[in-house]
Amino acid sequence: MQSLRRKRAPMHDINVVPYVDVMLVLLVIFMVTAPLITPGVVELPSMSKAPVVPAAPIEVVIKQDRTLLLRTRDAKSGAQAEQHIEGGDLARLVRERQAAAPNTPVVIAADKNVRYEAVLKVMDELQRAQVRRVGLLVQPAK
Repeated sequence: MQSLRRKRAPMHDINVVPYVDVMLVLLVIFMVTAPLITPGVVELPSMSKAPVVPAAPIEVVIKQDRTLLLRTRDAKSGAQAEQHIEGGDLARLVRERQAAAPNTPVVIAADKNVRYEAVLKVMDELQRAQVRRVGLLVQPAK
């Protein structure tokens, strides 16, 4: 009787081989069927052009000799106004231009030979003056 009890003692380890086999079969099934599934096409609604003309950005131009130029363009007529400015007046002039339209974006256009430090200095000054929507103007690659 004692020999039977020892043979039927509970097992303390789990055989995971069947679970691994099932997982591998499922993995193969998903790997085979995934490329066969075609993605659904989403048809987006269309609408006419926006009636509001987008605001032309205020451009802060940094020349090679580190002089600053503030350029604004009229979105409707395309007229352009330029003004040479000193570093300390930059934030004040930009805030004045944004007073009429607070969401007008500001872009920084710097000569490619200008040091990165000068561009960051202008960005920092605009950021400290609570100017929102500041970006960099770049030329697309050919």
